[in-house]
Amino acid sequence: MRVMNSLENLKRDGEFRALLIQERFERPNGDGLPEPKLTVGIAVFPVNFEKIRLANDSPPLADAPPDQDVVEFELEFVGDTLKPLRLDVLTTNAPGGSGAIARFLNKFGEGIQQFEIDVTDVDRATEILRTRFKVEPVYPATRAGANGTRVNFFLVTAADGKKILVELVEQPKFDS
Repeated sequence: MRVMNSLENLKRDGEFRALLIQERFERPNGDGLPEPKLTVGIAVFPVNFEKIRLANDSPPLADAPPDQDVVEFELEFVGDTLKPLRLDVLTTNAPGGSGAIARFLNKFGEGIQQFEIDVTDVDRATEILRTRFKVEPVYPATRAGANGTRVNFFLVTAADGKKILVELVEQPKFDS
């Protein structure tokens, strides 16, 4: 997968690698190495969004900032022999509108819209991508994401020369 090749390049930077949220998946044979937590963002038309949501017991909708034209929910599929697969199912509030998801659907139709990478500090990860990898963020500063996250986006060039939208996601920190 092209995004995995790009992620491997980023993981070679020790400081960036230290910012990645790692998870361990134990295979039945007992082996398992930590791997970055990844989520695949799938954009779908509103009618299909509702069908997918209903078919999966109506998971809760994410609390997306009002300035972002997105409606979304997450699904996680866990098996005995495969690493968990996380999907962020996305659609637009305004079909044919000018929001990012509407533009994606108008241009490409339904499909993989982004890859989300969980990090501990989105500001530092953004700075590393900007200074060491010469990749400019879509937004000049970190912004609010769904469910209290902090996010920024990058168009990363894959090995085949195509661009991949990568979202860095920092989960909210709760006082204990």
